Amino acid sequence: MGMEDFTHHQQKIIKRYYAQGDTIHIQKLADLATDLYLAEGKKKDKLWKSAGLAMEKLEIPAARIAHILLQADPKLLANLVRELQGKKA
Repeated sequence: MGMEDFTHHQQKIIKRYYAQGDTIHIQKLADLATDLYLAEGKKKDKLWKSAGLAMEKLEIPAARIAHILLQADPKLLANLVRELQGKKA
């Protein structure tokens, strides 16, 4: 489906979404960090998997992703989010 299949209004919405992609992924990562502080059991494992995917989308170096996932410490993830938010400001 190409962009020509959408109305002009829809095209503008899609373009704005992709222009703000990093901001959206950083916010998702922040939400995951918060959820990880509270999660237990299988839900925690699923959240860590989602955090790994979100970090990949943000093009975080693979070694850093591996370190954060291996440590499984929400504080490390929160620190990364703070760092990323500082870069966007």
